[in-house]
Amino acid sequence: MLQRLSRGFPILGRCGIRTASTVPTNQAYPGEEVEVSATVKRIRAELAADKQKLKWRAPIGDRPEDWSSKLKLFSNAEQTSDFIVMMQKPIDLSPRNIRQWWENREERIERHMQQFVPERHKILGAELAAAHFILYRGGAVKFINDTHWRRASEDGEFNLPNKFDPRYKVEALRCDNMELYYEGLENIRCLDSLKFLSFHNVKTFDDWCLDRISGGGYPHLEVLDLSGTEITTNGLACLYRLPQLKLLILEDPKETLELELATVMLEESMPALKIVGADAIHS
Repeated sequence: MLQRLSRGFPILGRCGIRTASTVPTNQAYPGEEVEVSATVKRIRAELAADKQKLKWRAPIGDRPEDWSSKLKLFSNAEQTSDFIVMMQKPIDLSPRNIRQWWENREERIERHMQQFVPERHKILGAELAAAHFILYRGGAVKFINDTHWRRASEDGEFNLPNKFDPRYKVEALRCDNMELYYEGLENIRCLDSLKFLSFHNVKTFDDWCLDRISGGGYPHLEVLDLSGTEITTNGLACLYRLPQLKLLILEDPKETLELELATVMLEESMPALKIVGADAIHS
């Protein structure tokens, strides 16, 4: 009895100083059991059920008990918002829609194939990796001390080292008429000796691509050809990152008043730069 009474009062040390607070009434002592109320049990059960619902569940069709069909080959494994919007639209099997679906599929595959591969750059280095990437897709490359442009043969073959060689330094790149996407531009970065870069008639080249190119590490780039691309006035603002740029080729610098004003301001801010139209070069 005295032992139980003493638990309800604070423990006093020497000189009557309070050294500990009262022990909580719901704490179990040796030989005693704490009764859990029905409310606590219900709350614990609800929390366990909520945790179970928050766990990641396998998508419909990937679970063993789900029905499987051969039409699953046409499904989108990413389950993105575009896929959800597509599923909410009525089915359209017209030739035009099927052709559009096939073109979008081919574009997704090509974007994936152009993604940056770190292993390739570790083996070849930035210079040869960029050359392999451009030549494989129909472009042209010129190295320092080379007297001619290098292109792939009709069979898609070209003669370049398959490992790093410090003698190969890219001086010029031609990406004319290529199907080059934003993801692929990561493969032609950090070219310290590059002086000439052309994206003539690359219809997929837009302002976002130009922003990546301007910050791609080209300290000696002198000529940039953007004729036939989707560049707008907004994209020209990032060219200040290319301090050595001397010649910029656009489709028509006087196409609109806004574009003409932007080119004049760009030439004023970069005195060594000259902006010309495509007709003065490609004709």
